[in-house]
Amino acid sequence: MYLKRYTVASLLLIGLVGWFIYVSTGGEQVSLSFMGINTPAIYIAVIVAIAMALLYIASLFHMGFYTLLGNFRLKKYEKDYGVLINAIYEAILAKPHRSHQFKTDRYKLLGKLVDNSTINPDASALLGIENEPLRNLMEIIYKVNKGEPVNLKKLNLPHDNPLMVQNAKNRYKAGEISAEEILINNKNYIQEFLVEVFQDFIETAPSDKIMKYYKDYITKSSFFKILNRIGNGENDLKFSVSEITQLVESVELSKKEYIEVAKAVAKGMMPEDRLELFKVLSEKDEEAMDAYLFTAFDLEMIDLADEILEASSPEEYQNFRAYKTLKECNHNYKIELFV
Repeated sequence: MYLKRYTVASLLLIGLVGWFIYVSTGGEQVSLSFMGINTPAIYIAVIVAIAMALLYIASLFHMGFYTLLGNFRLKKYEKDYGVLINAIYEAILAKPHRSHQFKTDRYKLLGKLVDNSTINPDASALLGIENEPLRNLMEIIYKVNKGEPVNLKKLNLPHDNPLMVQNAKNRYKAGEISAEEILINNKNYIQEFLVEVFQDFIETAPSDKIMKYYKDYITKSSFFKILNRIGNGENDLKFSVSEITQLVESVELSKKEYIEVAKAVAKGMMPEDRLELFKVLSEKDEEAMDAYLFTAFDLEMIDLADEILEASSPEEYQNFRAYKTLKECNHNYKIELFV
């Protein structure tokens, strides 16, 4: 459009200048000499018009050259814009090891900043964004943040990506995957989530299943949760002395916590098993000796308790010695009051 206007204007200018020169010179003609060769006589106006026409043609080449350069530069910016959008997309997803190549200096600076940043947008405010890939991503993030399970396979994210972690929780809460499925496929989930799932799993799982998965996920909280199911009616758990020993060894317990273990197993274990358990535990950890004494007194195994107390220094186990003395004086108190 602009080239047409420029051409029309140039032709008008050439015509007007040629006419003006023709009128001014009275149609005078001149003969030019070039390298010893004389040209036929030509109107001065024609010579001027030819010179202006050549200048017009040269200007076209000049404009064409810089237009071409401008187009190349514009294409670089357009390409870098697309790369920047992709960099933003990956920054929102917090993808690791991001490195995008840019051709223009301005985008190189922006790209470096984006590649070394994580973007946490307010997805709810960006659901109508014009860029389609980013709009689709905002919709996914919005759904995941609302607690909806979404298929994220096409995003190709690692299992420890925050979006993947939250979506796994959403799928679990929605019942798309069970606790045991998660524990079986543990490589697909982060440790923190696996520990949470194990907490739920032990509420109803049988003892053999608990023993299958406990090593990697048990905590003190889940340990006592398991113990509280021993002798608990319909939801009862049965463990051997060896199994409970393994569970205890997987967590580090204090004296008071060993006492809590002794109280918990009292509901569902046979007396001989209780004694055997704390004999084994006390041999492995001195912190369990109080629980062993507690169990002995609780089961009225006075001779065993005396044997343990006599083998220890007089300064140790003062609470149990006091209980023993009161009992010998026919004062019957619950052993729980002394621990």
